[in-house]
Amino acid sequence: MENILIPVPSQPTPKVFWMPKKSIEHIQRKEMADILKVQSAAMKAVQDYLWEKGILLSSPVILSTITDPLNHDVEDSSLKYRGQKLELTKSMILHKQLAVGALDAKGIYIVSPNVRLEGDHTSLSGRHLLEFSQVDIELRDASSEDFRKLIEGLYTHVIRYVKESCAPELARLGRNLKVPTEYKVFKSDELREKYGDRFEEVVSGMEKSPFWVLSHYREFYDKQDKESGEHINYDLVYPEGYGEALSGGEREHEYGRILEKMRERKNSEDAFAPYLQIAQMGILRPSAGGGFGVERMVRFLCGKQHVRDVILFPKVPGEKVVF
Repeated sequence: MENILIPVPSQPTPKVFWMPKKSIEHIQRKEMADILKVQSAAMKAVQDYLWEKGILLSSPVILSTITDPLNHDVEDSSLKYRGQKLELTKSMILHKQLAVGALDAKGIYIVSPNVRLEGDHTSLSGRHLLEFSQVDIELRDASSEDFRKLIEGLYTHVIRYVKESCAPELARLGRNLKVPTEYKVFKSDELREKYGDRFEEVVSGMEKSPFWVLSHYREFYDKQDKESGEHINYDLVYPEGYGEALSGGEREHEYGRILEKMRERKNSEDAFAPYLQIAQMGILRPSAGGGFGVERMVRFLCGKQHVRDVILFPKVPGEKVVF
């Protein structure tokens, strides 16, 4: 039989995407394998510690009708699906609070992808990304002191484990980690009076070990003492100028109190309708929790200047997204 030639349609010319040279060089850095080894060790230590404490792992929520309102402005990251407005998760605070209220468990944790479309002014902070991973933990029927004790044990365990298991990698990175022996406690109003509004940044540069700063004015879900007005919350701050590590607090669980604080902060009640309905049903329980960024932890462990330096595909506010 005679061969028949079938014409092949010409392929379209691929669109040229201009890629900054530094993006390729960033991925090819030899030290990235050492950094990822440190990250792997840190996350193993985190999960081993929480397993031993009886805290259960839950799957992350990426899309929801509700998410953390945050106490600072970010650009809208919602989308429409079948006529319904859904939010990309900014943090899983509301979901984990609902979970520990419903579950018969000591507590839960999530390794949660978060999206926060921060303003360009945060690009030089060394700590901010448009997307990041957060270890979010919540303890049922727990106090501020209970949670802070858990986190002190967790951070001490993680730093010791990384120091011991990643000694060659840390040496190549030029990082000499010190295992914390104490966690100082400060009050935010006292530090603000002494150092001004950027007190955490100032004190972070002065301290040599992680420390706590208590009592911040924040979102409606953080508990506030009805008599004294004190905010029962906390930040864990890295030393050596690395800034905030973890943010958390005891939680409001009474419907009337939550509604009062939402109105005080001018939060939309309609936007949080499912959460408010659960609160009105009395399902929420007293709890305390907090979340820390994985990338920020790895930045501190590796001694890097910017959080972009410890991830392969960083998305930094104000910079062009390549991958």
